[in-house]
Amino acid sequence: MSAPTGGGTRAEPFNGRLALLLAMAMFVLVVDTSIMNVSISAVVRDIDTTVSGLQSTIALEALVSAAFILIGGKIGDLFGRKRAYVIGLACYAIGAVAMTLAQNLLPIIIFWALIGGLGASLLLPSMQSLIHGNFEGAAQKRTYALVGASAAIAAAVGPLLGGFITTFLSWRVAFLLEVLIIAIVLSGIRLVHDVPYTGPRELDVVGSVLSFVGMGGIVLGILVWQEGGEAVGAIIAVGAVALGGLVYWLVRRKRRDKPTLLDPNLFQSKAFRFGATGQMLQQIALGGTMIVLPIYLQMVLEYNALQAGLSIAPLSLTMFAIAMLAGKKAATRRPAGLIRWGFLILTVGLLVLVPLVPRADSGWWLLLPLVIAGCGLGLLVSQLNDYTLSPISDERVSEAAGVNSAAGSFGLSFGLAFAGAIMLASLSIIFTSMATSSTVLAPDEQQQVAQVLEDDAQVLSNTQLEELLAGQPEDVQDEIIRINTDARPIALQIALFIPILAGLAGLANSFRMVKLPDSKRSGAGEGTLLG
Repeated sequence: MSAPTGGGTRAEPFNGRLALLLAMAMFVLVVDTSIMNVSISAVVRDIDTTVSGLQSTIALEALVSAAFILIGGKIGDLFGRKRAYVIGLACYAIGAVAMTLAQNLLPIIIFWALIGGLGASLLLPSMQSLIHGNFEGAAQKRTYALVGASAAIAAAVGPLLGGFITTFLSWRVAFLLEVLIIAIVLSGIRLVHDVPYTGPRELDVVGSVLSFVGMGGIVLGILVWQEGGEAVGAIIAVGAVALGGLVYWLVRRKRRDKPTLLDPNLFQSKAFRFGATGQMLQQIALGGTMIVLPIYLQMVLEYNALQAGLSIAPLSLTMFAIAMLAGKKAATRRPAGLIRWGFLILTVGLLVLVPLVPRADSGWWLLLPLVIAGCGLGLLVSQLNDYTLSPISDERVSEAAGVNSAAGSFGLSFGLAFAGAIMLASLSIIFTSMATSSTVLAPDEQQQVAQVLEDDAQVLSNTQLEELLAGQPEDVQDEIIRINTDARPIALQIALFIPILAGLAGLANSFRMVKLPDSKRSGAGEGTLLG
């Protein structure tokens, strides 16, 4: 496979510096959300917003990425994968700078969620295309493993680094460090050889709109529901109809031999279809877990950012260690088999977590189940991208990478939005039920407490609630604190079933993957899928 340079020189078997820079770019992508998750309470306090509002902003960033990622992959095709990669990094830098300067939620929404999300939609597919085009054979697999491991270590370092900096300095400093990493990555951009696209140059506008409305509508509907908005069902229905319309439109355009946003023939490959589905389900499980646990640790156990980061670290550190080990030692094992074990171990870890939550009075209770879940995620991180994309030809890799990244981004945004929304909705219902059934509170107090808890308890620790209840009769104070204390573990248990169900669905999907023969890697146009 020739590197796409003007001189026609061949790509080196393994360019370690380039692989490291690509891994650093992925590190920034993942660590960004990790830092935000673990710093929720500090950000909420510093910019005077709500947990619900900030959680919605986190989900919005992933939503924008998912909604535009297919379009972003096509833009990379038309205007250059390397150029899309650079613009994506620049957008992330803008979002990180905005986080260092923001005084309220609005600039975070505009620059971090919207512009940063657009940056991710350009960065993810272009990065995977550049890996595919700058490396081949064992070097390509090694680079995919390194980038996957970088994502794992970002998830590991993000909570710890973000927690440490937030506790002893400021969460703003953590985002400033992101800007410095991006500057280092861009300083080595000359090492990246662009991967030219020789397909149709026409942009499928209708397909792009349907893609945006479809993936965006479903997650937006969940966010609107979380915020108590109206027409939730209509928004989700519009998204579902748009996705169905996208499928029909792509097939129709393909039959007429007209350019499409993506080639529907990609999905004729069962390996690709099952791999992208696994990617989505893994990200739903990861996103759901990584939004509800930090909220629980900071709002229920009243941990600061560093304590929350240390409590989550067993998950992320184990994920990193297993991803690195599997990337180096799993050459003789079938990727589909490792993916099956990954989903099984992940699901077991999350199931063990459920009965421990009501008893947990410290992060130590979470250690064993998070280590187990981390082992499962490590296997998935090390195998899924390579399984899905390695057999794809160079000509189709950008489309395939875009679909794969879209599946992952959609899964992440869905997991963040849905698990968080389920947790907060459960709190609201449980608060209301416990308050109205209380034998201590008078009828008028029941209604008042139910309303207050429904609106505010998501952002109040017991300590903060005690301060607000100062002056109330002692029995009323004790009863409200009891309701607040009893409701939250139940809500977390309910929310955890979102990633658990995703893990079970991934396990079922992996059994279908195991039945397929191993795909041949792409190379010089032979043995490729859709080559």
